Amino acid sequence: MSLRIRLARSGAKKRPFYRIVVADSRSPRDGRFIERLGSYDPMLPADNERRLVLKNERIQYWLGCGALPTDRVARFLGQAGLTAPRAIPEQTIKNQPGKKAQERIREAEERARQAAEAAAAESAEA
Repeated sequence: MSLRIRLARSGAKKRPFYRIVVADSRSPRDGRFIERLGSYDPMLPADNERRLVLKNERIQYWLGCGALPTDRVARFLGQAGLTAPRAIPEQTIKNQPGKKAQERIREAEERARQAAEAAAAESAEA
């Protein structure tokens, strides 16, 4: 049985609240879990102590048993000092402009740089 430490969503529509649970990787996200290890409330401010609540001893136990945290939970555990901080995964590139638009941006930057160099050289001559 492969175990995962992951988030299980609860709360009302547009008012999320997550439980941090250890569950079999084959069980559904909000379905059966083995043990509740904490909670995460994204609606609270970042400096509120109730935003992230962890049961450190039980988390250490389950990590020792071979449970693997998901990316988000691994980030929480790294911030809490329970595991080594994990690198943030690469973001998708869908929010960036297309290839032709990027070429036009580079060309405009190059023209602006050349114009600035020409203006600096002209002012140095005068």
